[in-house]
This record gives sequence, C-alpha cells and structure tokens, in this order.
Amino acid sequence: MKHWDGQIVGCPGTIDNDLIGTDYTIGFATAVQTAVEALDKLRDTAESHERMFLVEVMGRHSGYIALYTALAGGAEVVAIPETHTDIPEIIARLHKLKDRGKKSIMIVVAEGDENGGAEKLHADLTAANCPFQMRVLTLGHLQRGGTPAPADRILGTLLGQFAVKSILAGHTGVMAGQIGGTLVLTPFQETFGQHKPVPPALVNVLDEMSH
Repeated sequence: MKHWDGQIVGCPGTIDNDLIGTDYTIGFATAVQTAVEALDKLRDTAESHERMFLVEVMGRHSGYIALYTALAGGAEVVAIPETHTDIPEIIARLHKLKDRGKKSIMIVVAEGDENGGAEKLHADLTAANCPFQMRVLTLGHLQRGGTPAPADRILGTLLGQFAVKSILAGHTGVMAGQIGGTLVLTPFQETFGQHKPVPPALVNVLDEMSH
C-alpha cells in the first residue's frame, strides 16, 4: 500500500464494514438503515401480492451489509460470500414456509455472494421449482447516499477527534478505530491484510429465526 509520506492517521470511511481494526466503519450503519427501510416497504407489496423478493445489497467481498439488513429487516434467507449458498436447502426451506402458510418472503443477497448476485440466485431458484413468485430488486448505489444515521455521526465524531489527537501525539501510518468501546490505532497494512469475517453467531441467529 502506498500513501502520502507525511504524517497521516486515517478514519475508516466505508459502508462495507470490512476493515480490521474497528468494530464498525463510518457509513455502515447508514447503509444498513437505508436497506432495511427498503425491505420494510417491499414487505408490504410482498404480503399483498404473495410474492418473494430477492433484494441485492452492496458487499463485493463482505456480507456485513446483507447480514445486518436481513436480521433487522426480518428476512427469511441471506446469501453472503462467507457462507455456502445451498440452492436445494433454500428450496426445502421455502417449501416448509409455504406449507406453514407464509405468504411473503424476503431474501437478501450480497452482490459478492459466491453463487452470484440476485439475478443468478433468481435463475437458480426458478430452475429448482421455487414455490413462490419472485421479483428481483437491486438497491445499488442508493445505499451510499442519504442522511447519516446517528450511530455514524457519533462514530465519525469520535474517530475524527481521536485521529487528530493521535497526529498531535506523533502517530502516523495508522487507522483510528473503535473496538469494544475502546479507541485504537491499527497500522494501515493490517486493516486490509486479511478478510474480516461476519460474526458466525449472527448467521446462526438468522438461520434459527427463519425456520
């Protein structure tokens, strides 16, 4: 990685929440809020028309936005890069939900899912005789705009102040972050040197809640 050779302390400004050295990145909470608002509105249409929506959110290499959106939006299935997207298992789950009288289904798909995006999943589910009528919606860059959520405003203020104080203290070549409520500095190379995994416990929660 190359950067300006003067003194520098960075702040984690990315909606993907994929940087090591901070629990959350600035912009992540806002992106999730935007996606959840879309899911809430789509659920009304899904219920009135008895349909299933495949909603594609950003996350080329990370499933954070998709997973948090699915949890907060009450989605039945999530497809992310970190887990195997098992078409037969999804079809079996959908049949169980339909047999129980479920009339609306939400599937959140990260654009970087290893099986492909929402359109690919739509094609695969159609070929496997999906029991629901499906529609695909790609939120795209809508998630990058909008009024920042309070959590992002607070995080940005905390990390911005911490970054300035760190520069004045002589630090450089590091990123300001917050882990477990503690402000920390992480060398730039370590922030992206390895993949930041989504919490397995949250994946299990979604799986259990959707059955």
